[in-house]
Parts: sequence; structure tokens; C-alpha cells
Amino acid sequence: MDKAFIKLLTRFHNFFKNLLYNTVMSEMIKKIMVVDDEPQILKVLKAYLEKAGYQVVTASEGKAALQTFQREAPDFLILDLNLPGMDGLDICRAIRHDSNIPILMLTARVEEADRLIGLEMGADDYVLKPFSPREVVARVRTIFRRTDAAPARPDKLQVGDLWIDQDLHTVTLAGRAIELTPTEFEILVTLAKQPKRVFSRLQIMEQAQGDAFEGYERTIDAHIKNIRLKLEPNPKKPVYIQTVFGMGYKLEAGPHAL
Repeated sequence: MDKAFIKLLTRFHNFFKNLLYNTVMSEMIKKIMVVDDEPQILKVLKAYLEKAGYQVVTASEGKAALQTFQREAPDFLILDLNLPGMDGLDICRAIRHDSNIPILMLTARVEEADRLIGLEMGADDYVLKPFSPREVVARVRTIFRRTDAAPARPDKLQVGDLWIDQDLHTVTLAGRAIELTPTEFEILVTLAKQPKRVFSRLQIMEQAQGDAFEGYERTIDAHIKNIRLKLEPNPKKPVYIQTVFGMGYKLEAGPHAL
């Protein structure tokens, strides 16, 4: 065979090999969007996240952030609570209408009630400012691990008229679809795997979130409140997720169980 022809075939082979590799890698690389009005924070987080292997897009203002979110369709959102114009809570609320992607809040507010507001709006976790960029990367990895992990058997869980499909990541109650964030879903799965068992907040964090960050147990209350709003006929008188005072939470089969 002519050497020139062999050389040409080799070039084509290498070209398509690289094209295929780049395509596969682009599909595997997670895209993270960071929203903060402090340029230095954007710069540092972008550098650390890219070093960790993520693709990063940024925004520094509320309305522009929503436009960038729609255009870029990120896999993860890191969102500052205090933004000019449209604040982080409004952005979180708007995104949660159409998307259940993981959201990590950045907040400088020191009051616990203020920090929990973000969780009640649908955020999965929060980090207090000032923070270590390594801590943010660690939180991102933790949340990705639990959202990407293969479901534990059995794939389908049933508690009364509540059905959970871990493979499809869906929840139905008496045939009605229930939309949950990734963290809310993992908490419900944790409770549903052992109905009637009382879980402490720390146990729920360890099993549902993978890591228990000291001082963050109270965030479980905010997530439970959100799940109840979506699940319970009357969230003020819950019949599914019940509080065991002084101990934690348990999942019951509900009013329609036999």
C-alpha cells in the first residue's frame, strides 16, 4: 500500500479518535455555574473548580444570572444569597419552578434563621462566608456523589400509597407526581428504606448527604419542611413524615394504608 495513503489514513484515524474522545469527555465533564457579585470570589472559585475538573460559567447579577442559566443549562449552581437587583432567594425560587439541579448557597448572614431561608427556597446546602475554596469544592463533590451514585437495591420503594423509584429518581403519592430536589429526594429515600424507624438529624445527614458537617444538623428541619409542603395534605398536621420530639423524624404509611 502506498505510504502516502497510509499516512493519510493515519491522520484521519487520529482526527476521529480525538474527536470522539473530546465528545465523550465534554459529555462527562460537569458544568457548574457560579453567581456572585464579588469579582475576586468568582475568580477564585472558577480557578479551584476548573482545577478540580469542572467546566465553569459565571454571572454577577441576578437577571443576567437567570439568562445565563437558561442558555448554559448547568449541572450545578453555586449561588450567592445577597446579589444586586434580584437576590439569590428570588433566583433560587425561579429556578426551582423548572429545575431540580443541585444548588449550593453562599451566604454572609450569621443568623441561623436567615441561612435556613435559602434551604426553604429549595437550596441543597449552604456555605458561610468567608469560606475556603477547598470546602466549596468538597461540598460540590459530595453533592455530585450522592446525586450520581447508583441506587441501592431495591430500586423501588413503597410506603403506603407513596412510591419511590430510585432508578428514575421519581416520587408519586397516590399516583400524583411529587417534584423533589436531590437533597429532598435522598432524605425521603433514607426514611422510606426503614419506615417507622426514628432517625436523628445527624443520622439523616450522614445517610442522605454522605457527610455530616458540624453545626449543620438544623438544616434537616428546613428540608423536612419543604418535603412536607409537597407531600402532606396538611403540612401543619403531617401524617407521613412525623416528628418524634427530642429524637428526630420517621416515615409512616399515611392515612390510606391498610
